[in-house]
Amino acid sequence: MCECEYLPVLVILRYLVLLVLHVNPSLCYSLKNCSIDYFENPSADVSLDCSNRELVTVPDDIPRDAATISLFYNQLQKIHRGDFGDMPKLSLGLNQIVHVANGAFIHLVALKTLSILFQGLSSLIKLDLSDNLIEFIHPTTFQHLISLETVSLASNRLQQVTDIQSILQLAHIQNLSIASNLFSSFQTKDLPSNMSSGLKFLDLSSNKLKRFSITTPIFHDLYLIGLSHNDDLRWDIPDKMLLSNITSRFKVQEFQKISQNLNSLMDLRLNYMEKWNEKDLLSMVCQIPTLRILDLFNNHLTNSTGELLNWSQLTELDLSNTNIIILPKGSIDSMKQLKSLTLHTNMLTKVPDDIRSLISLEVLSIPIMYHNLISEVHCEDFVNTTQLSELDLNSNRITKLDGCVFENLNDLKVLDLSHNKLFTVGETFRSGLQKLEFLDLSKKILSIVKKGQFQGLHSLKSLNVLSGQIWRVREMAFWGLENLESLILSLPLYYETSFSELQNLENLTISFKVLSSFRSPHPNRYKDFFYLSSLKRFTVICESDHTSFPLDVPSEMFQAMKHLEDFTAVNIYISAPHVDTFQFNPQIKHLTIKNTDLSDLDPELFPIPNLQVLDLSNSNLKSLDFLMQANLSFLPALTYLDLDNNPFTCDCTNASFIECVKSNKQTQVVNAHQYTCSFPVTEQGNMLLDFDIHACWMDTIFLFFISSMCVVLLTLLTSFIYHFLRWQLVYAFQLLQAFIYDSMKRKRGAPHHYDAFISYNVRDEDWVYREILPVLEGEQGWRLCLHHRDFQPGKSACFHLLFVCSLKSILSFCYKNNR
Repeated sequence: MCECEYLPVLVILRYLVLLVLHVNPSLCYSLKNCSIDYFENPSADVSLDCSNRELVTVPDDIPRDAATISLFYNQLQKIHRGDFGDMPKLSLGLNQIVHVANGAFIHLVALKTLSILFQGLSSLIKLDLSDNLIEFIHPTTFQHLISLETVSLASNRLQQVTDIQSILQLAHIQNLSIASNLFSSFQTKDLPSNMSSGLKFLDLSSNKLKRFSITTPIFHDLYLIGLSHNDDLRWDIPDKMLLSNITSRFKVQEFQKISQNLNSLMDLRLNYMEKWNEKDLLSMVCQIPTLRILDLFNNHLTNSTGELLNWSQLTELDLSNTNIIILPKGSIDSMKQLKSLTLHTNMLTKVPDDIRSLISLEVLSIPIMYHNLISEVHCEDFVNTTQLSELDLNSNRITKLDGCVFENLNDLKVLDLSHNKLFTVGETFRSGLQKLEFLDLSKKILSIVKKGQFQGLHSLKSLNVLSGQIWRVREMAFWGLENLESLILSLPLYYETSFSELQNLENLTISFKVLSSFRSPHPNRYKDFFYLSSLKRFTVICESDHTSFPLDVPSEMFQAMKHLEDFTAVNIYISAPHVDTFQFNPQIKHLTIKNTDLSDLDPELFPIPNLQVLDLSNSNLKSLDFLMQANLSFLPALTYLDLDNNPFTCDCTNASFIECVKSNKQTQVVNAHQYTCSFPVTEQGNMLLDFDIHACWMDTIFLFFISSMCVVLLTLLTSFIYHFLRWQLVYAFQLLQAFIYDSMKRKRGAPHHYDAFISYNVRDEDWVYREILPVLEGEQGWRLCLHHRDFQPGKSACFHLLFVCSLKSILSFCYKNNR
């Protein structure tokens, strides 16, 4: 018999085995070389990440409903027809592609962004071909891409302007990057004189250009040119009107050669200018009256800060990483219109004095990330910056704050003081800052949180007090924060505060640190969290080893959290949570229990209908049979399952899970193809999904085979009998039925000898024979027992009738003596 004839039987057997092993065929799956990015919205487009995995071919298990696929940083050489279904975005950059098969993209009718041939891609608007080895582009290559707006050909080997002519002639082209190629010149005279392009942005940076010439009116709409990292550039633009639309930022290294052609520049970026003449270039920049935004990031302005004096028209200034040690008084005080000032990564030792005169300043950022030299903040530093809405002072050496420092900042909404050395904030936040919404005091700042420490911040929505130095939190420490929505806090295991006033809190992150002197936890350490009925996200983390005692979150705590959607516990439980822990939290969508011994996990924990993400990584799970026992059909929304870093046992206890991962398409088991075996010793180092589960089914399959064979034989026998012996069977059945009936009647026998008993006096014997017998025996067919005995006065009827107990019925006739 042909081998294929067995396929239906094998398929049936397979699903019967799955049924016996309690596998739900729509529960879980894992992609071999990719992972699906998780989004809280289950209706969001499927985004697939296959980047940086040393792939040489396109994976064959890409879901057909994927909307975005990233295949960056691989070793793909060929793209075959059928590799991709229809999707709006595809990234294939940083590969070694040398061949694309005919029709490889024929199904991508909805593709809008392709980060790498092109027939049929009429809807494509963005194309990224950067980081390849392209030396030549055929004139007809892009003729079908009629909707293309953005093209990146950066980091290739193009040399001639004519190579990009077909791109410049596209009807909707707006942005073109040919940076880091081999162009030695860019001259419009090499293009047709009657040609016109709607290009708005042109990036020619890092090409070692020697000549840049625009002599024909090709670029009517061009407003941005990138020419950075081009040494010895010769600039040739005889007519200023050819660049009349330049209004956005320039990235140029020899700005002095072209600034005379810019009449409307508003946004200028001059970064990494190692070889410039600081004073001359800054002087030329000052002569641009339309300039409003200036970015001097990563330059050396140590001796040039005085040149900033004449930029009174600026609204945004970035002086980050410019090696400024001190900003002399008067350097920026004329910038009365300045709204944003950034001084990242310099060597300032104090807040510049000129800050006090910037009355329009709204955003000030001085997070000196590496040098951390500002140690004091004075009351006068921000006395006139009353419009300041954002102040960033993170990563400095500030040790104290006076209450008057921020008293004039009535519009301040964001304040970042993280990564400083503040052990106390004094009275700073007890009054003022009525509009402050975000406050960051994290990373080794406070050691004690006092009563009413933040009572003046009535508008505060987010507070971060995460610090490894906190050893005490006083009672009512967060009193007055009735509008607080997010709190990140380090707590000692003994704390005095109550969280009952935080009725609007939605996001709470608690970090515990167990000291070496600690012996036992406080029995009611979680009682103050029982009042947080509005909480949606709750994260609790222990940063130290506590194997000698539990820090388990009591199930009673979750009863008040009716709206909880996200719960994370890292190194908290020393054993699996109680099965009733989440019975009052049906809205949980994200559950993480990590760094915990879950070897005794009870399957009854998981009937959580809205759960979308389950993370049980690093939890000492050896067998995944609990997932099957949990009946994951009670988790209909689960889309993301992470079981990484667990010591899996490669035996038949995990057979149902392995089958589930290989064959089903609902819940993604992240990186399941990288799970390794820890037990038994003979399987150590092998992949969990490589374990041969068929050996676990041999006995079961044989039983199903015998059962199937019996069913088939019974069906055939029944059919044969019906067609050929039907009436014989009916006749035999009737005989059997009659035999049984007759046997039952025969065994039963006759229970009565007579139908009636008649007792009468002797003198009435003639009347009985004449009147009674003809009727009852003749007409009715009764058998009568006649008894002529005179009743004796004074004795009961039972005395006279004792011997007739076996009769069917008794008839008594009573007569008068005279009839």
